[in-house]
Amino acid sequence: MYKIEREQFLPIPLQEAWDFFSSPSNLAKITPSSLGFVVHGNVPERMYPGLFIQYTVSPLLGIPMRWVTEITHVREGEYFVDEQRVGPYSIWHHEHFFTAVEGGVLMRDVVHYKVPLGILGQLAHPFIVRPKLEQIFSFRWEANERMFGKA
Repeated sequence: MYKIEREQFLPIPLQEAWDFFSSPSNLAKITPSSLGFVVHGNVPERMYPGLFIQYTVSPLLGIPMRWVTEITHVREGEYFVDEQRVGPYSIWHHEHFFTAVEGGVLMRDVVHYKVPLGILGQLAHPFIVRPKLEQIFSFRWEANERMFGKA
């Protein structure tokens, strides 16, 4: 298992951050276009526990793959969790936390994941998988600053 943790301060009210990030349709706005990310089907304005969201994503060599996540936990205004049900990882568990702080909101992402293909996946992790995830999270950081302002 591997782990990624990120924190970002945004100078906006907690409710504004929650409204944006808890809307499944906004995920494409903070995902690099190079991933070919497309949400399929109708998604509700707000997520809820048990919600399945289907995407197509092309993380490697432009090859499209299906990704299905389930929203497993939601505590309004505080956190939500998405878990991959179908997709490129053996395990994907992504926790999103939101905390009101002076002058804005502190967002924290914690991702636990496992790559497939046993030893081959482990060998590819530091050269392909981890750098791609770092690139995605860096893009999100920059997109959030463009939309909501810098700390």
